[in-house]
Amino acid sequence: MKKSGLNYPKNTRFVCSKCGICCADTLQRQRHILFLQGEAEKISGFVGKQISEFAGKIEGKSPYVFEMKKTQDGRQCLFLMGNKCAIYLKRPIICRFYPFELIPTTKKRFEFRGTDECPGLGKGKLLTEGYFHRLSQIARMSTRIKGRS
Repeated sequence: MKKSGLNYPKNTRFVCSKCGICCADTLQRQRHILFLQGEAEKISGFVGKQISEFAGKIEGKSPYVFEMKKTQDGRQCLFLMGNKCAIYLKRPIICRFYPFELIPTTKKRFEFRGTDECPGLGKGKLLTEGYFHRLSQIARMSTRIKGRS
């Protein structure tokens, strides 16, 4: 279950059902799509808008510095069009990881945890240790996390 300080859910299957639940509030959870300065800049260039048009500054959530604004009704990501992401190629790391999140634990170790709200969990192909290792490498490159993964 471990690879160099990385804990991940063993025997987990996942396939994206393209339902859009990851981008919108549910009855059980209010969605907070957080992202890094560099991600905000990439999205800005991709959509041709100022960062302030799609994101608000946040504090106390390091390394994240922005939170995605929501649609006028306040229930879903500004870039969710139907059930498709308009910025999919430039989506934030937090979106790339869904339905998992990378939780820092003690001694520079990290743990992937899944969410029970995603209908794609438990379906599709079996996710390997390599899959979670690649996700941790994306996190390290994006956030410059020190330590082993």
